[in-house]
Amino acid sequence: MANRKKESRNREKKTDWQERVVQIRRVTKVVKGGKKLSFRAIVVVGNERGQVGVGVGKAGDVIGAVKKGVADGKKHLVDVPLTKANSIPHPTTGQGGGAKVFMRPAAPGTGVIAGGAVRTVLELAGVRNILAKQLGSNNPLNNARAAADALASLRTFAEVAEERDIPVENLYV
Repeated sequence: MANRKKESRNREKKTDWQERVVQIRRVTKVVKGGKKLSFRAIVVVGNERGQVGVGVGKAGDVIGAVKKGVADGKKHLVDVPLTKANSIPHPTTGQGGGAKVFMRPAAPGTGVIAGGAVRTVLELAGVRNILAKQLGSNNPLNNARAAADALASLRTFAEVAEERDIPVENLYV
């Protein structure tokens, strides 16, 4: 029994999930006895092979907040269809709160042209060539969520062809 637990723990350690902290903020709540301090961590989790998630964790200490953020990010994973050029199949926009994010595929060698939290989300999703712009807000949480929303709305050519009941070759006509 103990051996099996150890194996599963080792397997969990070897996984290829990467996590990056976008922001750590000290937040307070006013209670009867005064102010109660806690920390909020915004964490992006991804495997650089087409899966990414944005999570938020709150705790009395930074490490606890980051751990909760990672767990939350893994609950909110998004699958990203990537092209051969490690880009996205088509232009897209996403919304999160007051933030809008616009994304366009780019030619190989372009790199990730994006700012702030959107850049982190795209890098951990495995996107290598893309143009992105944050519109409306510079709040890192809303921008990260808007980027995840935009990536979630992507569809491959094969999916579109299947929906329309036509072969993929006819899409280009």
